[in-house]
Amino acid sequence: MAKAAKKTAKKTAKKTAKKAAKKEAKKTTKKAAKKNAGPDIRKGLVGVIADTTAVSKVMPETNSLTYRGYAVQDLAASCSFEEVAYLLLNGDLPNRKQLNAFKKKERSLRKLSSNHIAVISKFPKKAHPMDTIRTAVSYLGTTEVAWGGEPAEADMERAINMLSKIPTMIATDFRLRNGKRRIAPRTDLSMAENFFHMCFGKVPPKAVVKAFDVSLILYAEHSFNASTFTSRVITSTRSDIYSAVAGGIGALKGPLHGGANEAVMDMMKAIRTPARAEAWIRDAMANKKLIMGFGHRVYKQGDSRVPTMKSCLEDLTKWSGDTKWLEIYNILADIFVNEKGIHPNLDFPSGPAYYLMGFPINLYTPIFVMARITGWSAHILEQNADNALIRPLSAYSGRAQRKVPAIAKRK
Repeated sequence: MAKAAKKTAKKTAKKTAKKAAKKEAKKTTKKAAKKNAGPDIRKGLVGVIADTTAVSKVMPETNSLTYRGYAVQDLAASCSFEEVAYLLLNGDLPNRKQLNAFKKKERSLRKLSSNHIAVISKFPKKAHPMDTIRTAVSYLGTTEVAWGGEPAEADMERAINMLSKIPTMIATDFRLRNGKRRIAPRTDLSMAENFFHMCFGKVPPKAVVKAFDVSLILYAEHSFNASTFTSRVITSTRSDIYSAVAGGIGALKGPLHGGANEAVMDMMKAIRTPARAEAWIRDAMANKKLIMGFGHRVYKQGDSRVPTMKSCLEDLTKWSGDTKWLEIYNILADIFVNEKGIHPNLDFPSGPAYYLMGFPINLYTPIFVMARITGWSAHILEQNADNALIRPLSAYSGRAQRKVPAIAKRK
């Protein structure tokens, strides 16, 4: 019996050893395969989680973009842009006393210095407004010596100063480049009302102002997008908030990011009429042309901001009596969603909405800056509060190390 037990134990040990060896071999093979496969490169940092943030998130369970925990569509329905700006900068919605103090401060800072106006007046008239607003913000950075890592209170003051002055910079450049006299800001108007006043000399009906205010709320923040990440990278070097915002503006200018709302309206104007819309999009799909205003890396079930902005577009269509842009919108969206499963993003309704408000197409992305300065500032403050230099690695794909030949021996 003891002999049988010994034999069984020997057999079990042999089996266990064989199993362990097999497991180890599998592990070694897997490790070797991983080594031979090279580094895990994520082009465009797709799927890479670079840091934590308390500013915003797209909630997967509701597919809703949230600012500090509040769904953006709820904020757009219940709050003004000033309330949302306060929320992003401070972490919670203001009470009436806090809101009144914030509005009073913002309105008191809207004026530009004579030197600042003189700088803007010298910009080439053919320069894109995104280049002029980037440079106008840079000028603001020359008026003081600022560095990253300073007390948060100092950067909060700078953030509110930029929030107040950027609309004035954009409107001043808009008027001067069109050969018109600049219009000074007013302190008795909301941010949305004041921008219309500075651009056109009058405030439109409440429905138009509301649609514009809602667009600012929807564009205010969107987590680690390209421009926000740019601002955080710059901030991580301990550079100043003006440099970080100027870098964000540079990133936002691109048509794959903020410039997409301009591209949407250019596309709709090229289509011209609803009668041409179906043939245009079918040709674009057949020839694999880029169709602006559709798809988003974050949203898989459609951009949660779109229904709110489309509702604004519908209100503006009723107000203006011009139905063709909404008709083109519906034709393009129906075909692309049903046949490709790709949904519109916020830029798709915003382009025609801004057009109906009377803004020229090259002003759309600067308006985006007006809104996104709040999100950028919130992220800059957050990065400074818990900073680590952002410095990713790269996989080298160039030539092996080689000797420098004498100039006579070079081909």
